[in-house]
Amino acid sequence: MNCIERYEAEGTASKISAFRIKQQLPYEQKVILAERRAKEYYREITGRGQNVHVSVGGLDSITLLIFLRSIGLEDIPAVSVSCLEDKSIQKIHKSLGVIPLKPLKSKVEVIREFGFPVLSKEIAGKIDLLQRPSDRNATVRHAIITGETGDYGGNRTGTRMKMPQKWLELFGGYENENEGVNYQIAPFKVSDKCCYYLKEKPCDDYARKHNSVPYLGLMASEGGRRQKSLMMHGCNYYGKTVTRSCPFAIFGRQDLLQLALDLNVPVPEIYGGIVRDEDGTLRTTKAQRTGCSMCGFGIHLEKRPHRFDRLREENPAEWDFWMYRCAVDSETGEPFGWGRVLDYIGVPYRAENLR
Repeated sequence: MNCIERYEAEGTASKISAFRIKQQLPYEQKVILAERRAKEYYREITGRGQNVHVSVGGLDSITLLIFLRSIGLEDIPAVSVSCLEDKSIQKIHKSLGVIPLKPLKSKVEVIREFGFPVLSKEIAGKIDLLQRPSDRNATVRHAIITGETGDYGGNRTGTRMKMPQKWLELFGGYENENEGVNYQIAPFKVSDKCCYYLKEKPCDDYARKHNSVPYLGLMASEGGRRQKSLMMHGCNYYGKTVTRSCPFAIFGRQDLLQLALDLNVPVPEIYGGIVRDEDGTLRTTKAQRTGCSMCGFGIHLEKRPHRFDRLREENPAEWDFWMYRCAVDSETGEPFGWGRVLDYIGVPYRAENLR
């Protein structure tokens, strides 16, 4: 590691350490900081002659919208691709005056054109690259299989670029000949492009049209691809290509649910209600997370009844479509769906196996 790399690494570690200290603050102090960061962002952006908006989806961002209104920022418009959400979430959006946006493609079009969103956005993106080999992505594909970055990545080995072995066994077969391995090729396509066409691009188009930048209800404690970015850049970030505010970045799940209670936030029926267990832990009585009915990110980590089990209970016809008829086999012309995907990765979904 040279001097520049060491300096950057130390700077990143320092930022993450400071962020983690804020994550340990009492709830009341976190709320004060959230208000301070939200108002700072508003002053900075409007001072530049730009506008702000709130990107709304499930309970977290609904709570953010109510929070912003409670601290005097009540005129900020809220936008959402609401048609992708559960009916009960759509109902809340409508009551709050959220502006509905249209996705660029339908859910079915995204799956049939690009593939299934499964495992995680990061892993799906890597599988997507393996499925579309080219001279331009050869180095990245090699890193996905081996963890070796080559000259372009500083000739590092054992990096996080390597896909977990469990998933390499099931999805790495596209590189068998190049890498001398013997992995499988899945009988379906995988992609991370669903969010782009369904949510991200419509919201980006709105932002561009209205010269507006967003407030987002993201929390670093939720993990995933955005965790490190939130820890490095904090609540408010003003970049060359990305500008955003995440007032709840330092919140944990308990903080978010407590704030929802304090603000009397309308909880969509899909979540049930917010209750406190005997040990003081807050939780929602039904879904803990929500998303598109066709999304499989994280499904392998859920206990039953999982999201597809709940969909079967709430809408059997929709469940049947997504399980067995949302895609078409390119070789046989036969319809198939999430059932094939879940069988392949070992996630049970049939009613008779639910105990």
